[in-house]
Amino acid sequence: MEHTCLKEHQAMVDMDTISTYDYGKVAILMGGNSAEREISLETGTAIYDALIRSGVDAYLFDPSELSLFELKQKNFNRAFIALHGRGGEDGTIQGALQTMGIPYTGSGVLGSALCMNKAKSKLIWKASNLPTPKFLYIASDHELKEIPVELGFPVVIKPVSEGSSVGVSIVKNNEELTSAWQNARATDNEVIAEQWIDGDEYTATVLMDKVLPMIQLKTPREFYDYEAKYHVDTTEYLCPCGLDEDQESRLAKLVMDAFISLSASGWGRIDFMIDQEGNPWLIELNTVPGMTSHSLVPMSARQAGFSFEQLALMILYTSVDVEHCKGDTLQ
Repeated sequence: MEHTCLKEHQAMVDMDTISTYDYGKVAILMGGNSAEREISLETGTAIYDALIRSGVDAYLFDPSELSLFELKQKNFNRAFIALHGRGGEDGTIQGALQTMGIPYTGSGVLGSALCMNKAKSKLIWKASNLPTPKFLYIASDHELKEIPVELGFPVVIKPVSEGSSVGVSIVKNNEELTSAWQNARATDNEVIAEQWIDGDEYTATVLMDKVLPMIQLKTPREFYDYEAKYHVDTTEYLCPCGLDEDQESRLAKLVMDAFISLSASGWGRIDFMIDQEGNPWLIELNTVPGMTSHSLVPMSARQAGFSFEQLALMILYTSVDVEHCKGDTLQ
């Protein structure tokens, strides 16, 4: 369940409080050693610039180049986690910061670990009666033969613990299965095959217990892959997303249920599909979404009436929520 103290505190916060709060010395953790390092550097720099413009005493901090002990030695008061992928979204950095007593943004150790692991996320959603596509663990190439029988074609092959669509392939026939599995295995020891959903792709940002306006994604590429996310200008982002008010309201409840079920907190972004019959399917939850020029969270926040500077401050304030709940379990 979501941390009740965080939820109650967030409900009382207004933008004036967030804008005028004394955050002290803030370390923006970015870079790292994951496959998403370059995107993390972009995210961290954008956040740094925004916080500096807002008068926050912020500093860039790359854990792959500096020891985490320097956070204590240099008297940082809190950390803004802008690390994507492993080491940043999987509970590792959260555990280190928690051990050092440094408040940080976003989800805690448990929520971060669960959300980073796509298979565990889907198992929890399934156990919670939340809609998510069928999937299979693929531990060896001998198990590839089960995919056409259980899931059919096309099918999505993906590493369990990577982000930004790294290592993801769409497979349309038996001949493509082995190379797709090897591609995913090159980035992660754990691989899943996921049922393909034929429909429209959407994303929803959760920020301080609220679901921001949703975005529909349209790309001429086969799917919304790494290139479509960060490098090409042919991707369309529709916000408003084109759904009617009742639909978006129902989906917002689904998104919050999915967010809470994985012990996520603070902020995050849930990707989902809507099939040809209008049924929603949860795909994954990102606990440290991108904040680059191509990123989705800033677009959603802008539609909700928040500037990038306000958005950065609101995310930073999620570290204050952790302080307010210090005596309790954060997950």
